[in-house]
Amino acid sequence: MCHNRKILLLGAGGHCLSVIDSLISSNCYTEIGIIDKVEEGYSDKRMIMGVPVVGSDDDLLKLFESGYTDAFITVGSIGDPSLRRKLYQRIKEIGFQIPNIIDKTSVVSACAKLDEGIYVGKNAVINANATIGSCAIINTSTTIEHECHIGEFAHIAPGSILCGNVNIGDNTHIGAGSKVKQGIHIGSDTMIGMGSVVVTNIGCNVVAYGNPCKEVR
Repeated sequence: MCHNRKILLLGAGGHCLSVIDSLISSNCYTEIGIIDKVEEGYSDKRMIMGVPVVGSDDDLLKLFESGYTDAFITVGSIGDPSLRRKLYQRIKEIGFQIPNIIDKTSVVSACAKLDEGIYVGKNAVINANATIGSCAIINTSTTIEHECHIGEFAHIAPGSILCGNVNIGDNTHIGAGSKVKQGIHIGSDTMIGMGSVVVTNIGCNVVAYGNPCKEVR
């Protein structure tokens, strides 16, 4: 157990549920709280999977001063991680520790290098000499093979397979069930549609999908 450490989860949507499940099974924090945005239906007395909503974005500094040591971004990402980036900057400025949350069913090579704020979901595999950038999401049952590089704030959606030495740029989304051939480079700020088979390099700031995957805009 991480003795006397308390963590805030920033975002109360679907991705938060997956992270909570991984956290609870890890038994790594003495207390977990959720931060939610203030909008219609907001309540700081709401419970999500037994975890309380303890405040909004406006309360981050107060909660840090009250003893929450760690913070983790649980806002999901499908192609636009700008809110995740904004929250990351905020919690860095306040002084929170930003852990990686790695589900106990995943397999992460001791030779892989992970930055901070990364989520590794159930049954994911990260193989030898892979590097994962800050705040990337390596989702359920993904395979990141040897020597792959995943950029910061990228999202590798459930069931995707990246063969060896694939390079994924910052902020890029790889849709669920996609397959990427070994040695392929996919640029930053790009969206790869679900189920795509990527056999040629894909540029930056484009949308691409299909089998074979092609840039469409």
